[in-house]
This record gives sequence, structure tokens and C-alpha cells, in this order.
Amino acid sequence: MAIHEKIRLIREMNHWSQEEMAEKMNLSPSGYAKIERGETQLHYEKLKKIAQIFDMDISELVKDDRNICFLISENSQLSSNYYGTSEAVTIENEKLKLALSYKDQLLEQKDKEIESLKEIIVLLKAQHRKEK
Repeated sequence: MAIHEKIRLIREMNHWSQEEMAEKMNLSPSGYAKIERGETQLHYEKLKKIAQIFDMDISELVKDDRNICFLISENSQLSSNYYGTSEAVTIENEKLKLALSYKDQLLEQKDKEIESLKEIIVLLKAQHRKEK
């Protein structure tokens, strides 16, 4: 995975917008967007700043971990083998994390709606009693 793709992925994992990241780096939003598109040469100082913002070591940010294959076993009875580059697995994991986050937001929204509807029912019942 290219560094600029890794930066975008980590930013999205932190639920930060490009504007927020640009502000943290003291850049214009368009200047930061160029970093994520790979249109800007990343020098050591910028990489160091990005790593600090993400609270990670710069070596983790720049390391190239392609072509590593591995096996993941869930338990002795049910096991799943995943073969591929760690890059592909990382991307798939991030997609799944985003999907879970979205699901959690929908569940929270549903709970709020249920509470609102319960309050409406209570108000309507009270109004109905007053009319009798």
C-alpha cells in the first residue's frame, strides 16, 4: 500500500475529515488532499508530523508490508484460512470496521427514534385523558 493510501486509511479510521487533518498539519485542505492523492512529495518533516498526529512511529507509516501471507484460525472447531497480502487483508479489515461503525450509528439512531415515539405515545395518552 502506498504511503498516501495508508495516510488516507488511518485518517478515515480516526473518523477525521481531510479538513481536520489539514488543520492539524497547518495546511490548506487542498494541500492536504494532494498528499492523500499522492500528488505531493512527502519529505521527512511532513511524514514525521503525520506520524505524530496519528500517534505512531514514522517507521510504521512508511514500511512496505506487501507480499506477506498468513493464516488466521478462530478456534479448533471452526477455522478460516485467509491467504493474501497483508495489504489486502488490512483494507478488508478497515472496510469491515467502517461497516460496523455505520451499523452502530444506525442502531443508535433507531434507539433515539424509539424513545421519541414512546414520548409521543405518552403525550397522546395524556391528551386523550384530558379530553374525556
